[in-house]
Amino acid sequence: MELKKDKTQSKIEQALSLYNLEISDAEVQEAVKKLIMEKVPENDTLEVKKFLMGSVELTSLNTTDSDQSIMAFTEKVNQFDDAYPQLPHIATICVYPCFASVVKNTLDVEGVEIACVSGSFPSSQALIEVKVAETALAVKDGATEIDIVMPVGKFLSGDYEGVCDDITEMKNACGDKDMKVILETGCLKTAKNIKIASILSMYAGGDYIKTSTGKLSPAATPEAAYVMCQAIKEYYDKTGIQIGFKPAGGLNTVTDALTYYTIVKEILGEQWLTNKWFRLGTSRLANMLLSEVMGEEIKFF
Repeated sequence: MELKKDKTQSKIEQALSLYNLEISDAEVQEAVKKLIMEKVPENDTLEVKKFLMGSVELTSLNTTDSDQSIMAFTEKVNQFDDAYPQLPHIATICVYPCFASVVKNTLDVEGVEIACVSGSFPSSQALIEVKVAETALAVKDGATEIDIVMPVGKFLSGDYEGVCDDITEMKNACGDKDMKVILETGCLKTAKNIKIASILSMYAGGDYIKTSTGKLSPAATPEAAYVMCQAIKEYYDKTGIQIGFKPAGGLNTVTDALTYYTIVKEILGEQWLTNKWFRLGTSRLANMLLSEVMGEEIKFF
């Protein structure tokens, strides 16, 4: 058993050795500051805001959620498609696994994904058997995408093998459904840690990497997004596998959305600028983007 562990660990170390991990927080901050100042203004256009509306993952992850409230939440997406046929529909509805069937049975709009947070969200602190079962049940009930949280405690204690094992087991439970791995970047503290966590998550089978749960502060930051997108680019260059990106948590303004759009555009390029590969985890931004696109304050969602 020890031999197997050592062999697995060396494979992980070998994978990490292919990437530039010697990145400084100060350099990242400076690069992001420069990018925002020079590039964000040119993306502040009506067309980009329309695109961003189509990348929103409308999210309800509240203690007070119920079958009735999630049904009404989903009906809003149906009504939006009728009220604004000229605009793209949102990308995804994101809920707890116990509401997957409610969304599936209520949603009428083709092309909207049903994402469920799973694996003992938001802490990821549960037996792997429980996390796998929850994930499999969410898929059975209608989830077309799964969002899990990387086991941050294992990561910070240096148990990279345990991190990869957790992610791989939950990916296996997803079957052919895409899985997003939430890094909870606010807990990782450094750019180097965020880069390592990104690589491990992709290496272990994640189809997307996501910044945050939105339940802890700080949540998404442009600096974390910058490092994650660099990791995605390097991983793609080495493997040919395209990984999606989702900033979530703390997206409070249209400028925030434009900033993440700009980071993706500048680092990953046009290939990632679709609502398949770039998502925004937020609910409050949906109304803000709609208001800017329509030229008047609208509170639809």
